[in-house]
Amino acid sequence: MSYTHLSLEERYYIELERKKGISMTKIAAALERSQSTLSRELSRNRGERGYRHQQANAFAVARFCQKQVRPT
Repeated sequence: MSYTHLSLEERYYIELERKKGISMTKIAAALERSQSTLSRELSRNRGERGYRHQQANAFAVARFCQKQVRPT
């Protein structure tokens, strides 16, 4: 099964909608993503001040880079 990473724009949308109090189910539907994708995004990329899109993107990029540089 193929998948795509969340974009910075999608993360921005998530941040805005969460601040409005919109449910994860409605946000996921609007982005045409599964609710589990959104749930993982929010749990993995939440900082001390909550979910912020730029910080979330930086966390995701750092995890991706760390995974790519593993010594063999």
